[in-house]
Amino acid sequence: MPHPAPSWAPVHPSERLADAPVVRRGGRWWLVSSSGAVLVSDRAFTGELERFATDMAAANRAVADLHNGGDASDAPVREVQR
Repeated sequence: MPHPAPSWAPVHPSERLADAPVVRRGGRWWLVSSSGAVLVSDRAFTGELERFATDMAAANRAVADLHNGGDASDAPVREVQR
């Protein structure tokens, strides 16, 4: 059964995770569309969303560092273990 749209709907495109129809509010993931929102309750799926959000944040920081004149050799690249 779909949950009613939360009070913060509608969602602005800038709030979405990598332009995907998903947002995290109050520690919970929501699938959103123009017709409403559905709470994501599947733990495996929310775990993947968490990992993706973490990876996107790291990539955004790396790009920002490059734009700010940071040197890629300043920080060693390390493998992410999952």
